[in-house]
Amino acid sequence: MGSKTAIKARSLAPGAAVATKPACSDAELYLNRDLSWLEFNRRVLEEALDPALHPLLERVKFLAIFNANLDEFFMIRVSGLKQQVLAGAVELPPDGMTPAEQLAAIRERLLPMLDQAVACWTGELLPKLHQAGIRIRTYDELTGAERAWLTEYFLREVFPVLTPLVFDPGHPFPHISNLSINLAVKLLDPAEGAVHYGRIKVPATLPRLASLPLLTDRAPADERRARGRGGRRSGASPVPSGDASAHQDFVWIEQVVAANLAYLYPGVEIVEAYAFRVTRDADIEIQEDEADDLLRTIERGIRQRRFGPVVRVEIDKAMTQHMRGLLTQNLGIAPEGVYEVDEPLGMSSLISLLDIDRYDLKDRPFVPHLPALFNGKESIFSVIRRGDVLLHHPYDSFAPVIDFIKAAANDPHVLAIKQTLYRVGSNSPVVEALTRARESGKQVAVLVELKARFDEENNIVWARALERAGVHVVYGLLG
Repeated sequence: MGSKTAIKARSLAPGAAVATKPACSDAELYLNRDLSWLEFNRRVLEEALDPALHPLLERVKFLAIFNANLDEFFMIRVSGLKQQVLAGAVELPPDGMTPAEQLAAIRERLLPMLDQAVACWTGELLPKLHQAGIRIRTYDELTGAERAWLTEYFLREVFPVLTPLVFDPGHPFPHISNLSINLAVKLLDPAEGAVHYGRIKVPATLPRLASLPLLTDRAPADERRARGRGGRRSGASPVPSGDASAHQDFVWIEQVVAANLAYLYPGVEIVEAYAFRVTRDADIEIQEDEADDLLRTIERGIRQRRFGPVVRVEIDKAMTQHMRGLLTQNLGIAPEGVYEVDEPLGMSSLISLLDIDRYDLKDRPFVPHLPALFNGKESIFSVIRRGDVLLHHPYDSFAPVIDFIKAAANDPHVLAIKQTLYRVGSNSPVVEALTRARESGKQVAVLVELKARFDEENNIVWARALERAGVHVVYGLLG
């Protein structure tokens, strides 16, 4: 290279500048991988922002995916950067940014994206959903009959699974589960004149969006107003009204809980209540050379996820400074780890709206192509014996792959099946076929990747089911 460069230089006119190839260590040549990931997620958000790309519910889906992606980003990537800061890491990545610089750049780039997402939801998607008959309403918008129905629903379905807690010098601050919706409550004891603080966790077992029936209220308007926020029914008669399919109404479950806090903290005054959500470090670190049993090590790591350090706190933008300070102090999070959010928090829950049977608001279902070779007139072994077959997923159907494994499991001439599996659904036909193959006397060996992130628990369940069936299971390879 040196001689070629010299020859080229001599061929230039006198005094001309010689362009030299930059060194590979030049940080400007590299993109930071975490900032690059944020740009990828911006593309996901753009699928929700542009009304020309998708029908309404599909745009809601992409908004939910955008937020779910951010949850994982904080649990894995941001938590890793924070660990590097705490460890005083000095070895820089190729782009030359220190961990602290990366964290600052992530927040600077992310805040405008979050504003875009909230504006898209509140300013466009939510009103259009209402126009389409899918109404996500605040508690303040509800009629007296609807509030009465929700109070009965709360007492019947929600109240039994809630555990009201109070934290003070005599009661330590409770553990806050990863990605859970919580209410921070300020309480005033009128008898003592003392202020207390409580916390309510909304269990994930409850539907995040409580479905409302279509009701009318026979109580007079004055009585409805007198009942106030969260009041109990007094003479109101919730009555089904008209065609219940005309509208589908929902209320965020944390608003239902907030409106009925008096049942959880009787005898005290509810001064204020705000929603918040915590994201914890969920990266499983495995010292493979020290792990004599990889399966048990992964299981321990999954349990430890619940207790990882806090990396992000999302709070209701209306939360008072005192309550915010109380939370951040007890959670051990710096101000740059706090993100103010207009309701709702945790918009990944919006994915549940895709369960609504409104196909006019969704993309046309995509049906993968089934190659004519696999028309069922001859066995799959005969087809592939004539030559290789290329399947391009998801455009080509995955059914031939499943049929191939099933055929191998049932064919008496097949002696052994050896396969690698990474992510498998909870009711996988692949696992079923492999189990049937072993039960019919075939030798079956499966290499399972236990470290398929956030699928580890599911992989462990079906891997153990394979073992019980007699399948030889290998749990990953060192390195």
